[in-house]
Amino acid sequence: MECRHCASPLEKPGDFCLVCRETNTEAVVLEAARDRATLTMLADEDCEEPVLGKTTITTMPEEGDNEVVELRNFAGLIGDEIRRKRPEEVYAGGDRAVIRAVREEVHHPFYRVDDEEPVQAVRDRRGNRALDVVDTPPTEKIGGSHSTLIGGRTGMQAIQAVAGHPHVKKVIPGPIDAGGKGSQSGLRAKVTRADDGGNVRMLLRDGSSVQENRVVTTARDREMGERIREDLNDVLSEADFQ
Repeated sequence: MECRHCASPLEKPGDFCLVCRETNTEAVVLEAARDRATLTMLADEDCEEPVLGKTTITTMPEEGDNEVVELRNFAGLIGDEIRRKRPEEVYAGGDRAVIRAVREEVHHPFYRVDDEEPVQAVRDRRGNRALDVVDTPPTEKIGGSHSTLIGGRTGMQAIQAVAGHPHVKKVIPGPIDAGGKGSQSGLRAKVTRADDGGNVRMLLRDGSSVQENRVVTTARDREMGERIREDLNDVLSEADFQ
């Protein structure tokens, strides 16, 4: 394949061009199984051929103590392929353990996709969504008149996981209600249904305490907000907050 910008030859389809320093891949779709991962590289939808190519990476799953190293190596190979593309976004579906391990390897915005036809679903989703990206560090997105979070450090980790989403502008902690039903499951977090403006609310529960936190997003309507809500709940689930 040649670079779409300067026609220089690329080692693999969709690679970042080291000659003109331009990106060829706009998004990567990761379909992850425990023993196999398929990466599909997508260009901008305006291109005549938006699907640039696919790469498959395999592993032989281990058990016991060897599984940790094997999974880390598998995720490392997947991460290497993603990094060489330098995409704006990564969409991932499939095995959560693999996806969680890959998240630790790369720092691109991650979105969950669980459709039976993930590549087409991502193409449709990207074509319908043109949301602003917020590059502010997560800690700088947290504000409001209530500075106390239930769960202490764990609660802050959950808040920062949500604040780290590229389409979250601000997280505003609310007052703490200590009159809820007690729970022994530790701190839990959930993002609720979007409102008409695309903003959502994040509920933190720790024992009998409940805190509702407002999450301001870059969505402009409920539909866009629902997509962000799904992403945020996936982030919280993969971080073991659900």
